[in-house]
Amino acid sequence: MAETESLDLTAPLLDPDFYAGDPFPLYARLRRESPLAWNGTTGFWVASRHADVVAISRDTETFSSAKGIMVFEIGSQYATPPTMMHTDPPAHTRYRNLVQPGFRPSFMRALEEGVRARTVALVDRIEPGRPVDFVSDVAVPLPLQVISDLLGVPEEEWPRFFRWSEAVIPGATDWPEDERAALSAEMVEYLLAAAADRRANPGEDIISELGAAVVDGDRLSDAELAMFLVQLLVAGNETTRNMMSGGMLAFAEDPGQWSSLQDRVKASTPRAVSLAVEEMLRWTTPVVAFMRTTTRPTELAGCRLGADQPILMLYASANRDESVFGPTADRFEVCRDPNPHVAFGFGPHFCIGAVLARLEGRILLEELLSRFRSVESAGPVVRTASPVIAGVRSAPLVFGSA
Repeated sequence: MAETESLDLTAPLLDPDFYAGDPFPLYARLRRESPLAWNGTTGFWVASRHADVVAISRDTETFSSAKGIMVFEIGSQYATPPTMMHTDPPAHTRYRNLVQPGFRPSFMRALEEGVRARTVALVDRIEPGRPVDFVSDVAVPLPLQVISDLLGVPEEEWPRFFRWSEAVIPGATDWPEDERAALSAEMVEYLLAAAADRRANPGEDIISELGAAVVDGDRLSDAELAMFLVQLLVAGNETTRNMMSGGMLAFAEDPGQWSSLQDRVKASTPRAVSLAVEEMLRWTTPVVAFMRTTTRPTELAGCRLGADQPILMLYASANRDESVFGPTADRFEVCRDPNPHVAFGFGPHFCIGAVLARLEGRILLEELLSRFRSVESAGPVVRTASPVIAGVRSAPLVFGSA
């Protein structure tokens, strides 16, 4: 395909409003017509097929994160990485080794009782037959309350955390740039202070866990610990929140899937709820796309690429790829198995908080399924105009009693 034709296909990806609508028809067209498309306006390639996204993610020597993971970062140079996601091995391996103990399965499982208590308190407020904005009433507070518990900070801090995380996500709000910058600086200052405090006064929380972690005599500096906490606060709540919101919208749009899941749970079908969570992740793909930059000449999707070529990996497109998910790739199916989605990324950068996100999703479904026989739409849905996060700002739903 000629470069000008590819440009026409990729142009909408630069328009934030595109993401507030339905981007999937364009993604499907990209997969069919131009799986590795060039955007000449900004200067980057777009990889839309599952196989190519996986190949890029697996090969960190050829496809680097250090030159930025978002399109607006093309050409950026960082004295120190703004997040762990902006690093490649061996630096990335060092970070993962040092933070992994705080996310070990046993530590995450120990959170289950607290996560369930938080979930029950929010779900119990939903009245059958009365519309509820699922985003503001459940999906926003739940992950933030869990993160507050995880960080060992007062529960009442979560609304502050919400404003901070919204401020740093491109397109998440229409707040003035100076306000967003001030909120971001306030967040970093808060987390730096928290990191320093836990170094001096360790407690039973993840800041203390990460602060005390030592691998081969190495440990995170206060600045590195704060950097990771910023990533945890923002990515840990934005992604889980939108998986919950988008997932419940999918159930509301196809009520038969809710009934099917209830039947499978009542029949004690193994992994019924866990499979449903995986489909929610695939369907919503909370992180729309991340970028990599080639470090050397390579071949991808039949094209020869030189060094220093930015490539945007469209996770949201890869997760609807018919060559992987079959003829039902464009349908929400709670019993989908296998489900090799890339909602958590793939390879060395696979999301370190995946266990926690799955735990929160599973508990939420369990509590909703035990209370409500149905879920339906109760009004217009408002989506976020963000090229990074597949956000839902408002999702009016009505639940039917069991």
